[in-house]
Amino acid sequence: MQQDEPDDFVIATGKVISVRAFVRMVGLELGIGLEFSGIGVEEVVTVASIVGDKSPALAIADVAVEVNPRYFRPLEVETLLGDPTKAKQLLGWVPEITIEQICAEMVAHDLDYAKQKALLKEHGFTVPVARENERP
Repeated sequence: MQQDEPDDFVIATGKVISVRAFVRMVGLELGIGLEFSGIGVEEVVTVASIVGDKSPALAIADVAVEVNPRYFRPLEVETLLGDPTKAKQLLGWVPEITIEQICAEMVAHDLDYAKQKALLKEHGFTVPVARENERP
């Protein structure tokens, strides 16, 4: 940020994690046991168990995640891996938190946001709903 010349830097851990592993992490944060079934575009993730009260809208056997080809990249690569070498060398930047900590922060933020929306709706306010889950 305080460089003499502007430049592009990759800010990344330099570690690979699968979408499946990240989904499992989210499930752990929410107290949800997940079951993966199917292959490829037919793969779905269902709720196998629920512990605690962080997911009141879910029930056992609900589909929690499903593949949507709409979000495939035209030239998908097998592995995405950010290389932060330049940021480390020129800026002295190093990651300070783990992917697990990032996941926990993301889940906590989304839970707070969901609670805000529920409170607004409960008191008669119109709450916009994201439509990204609708099929084209």
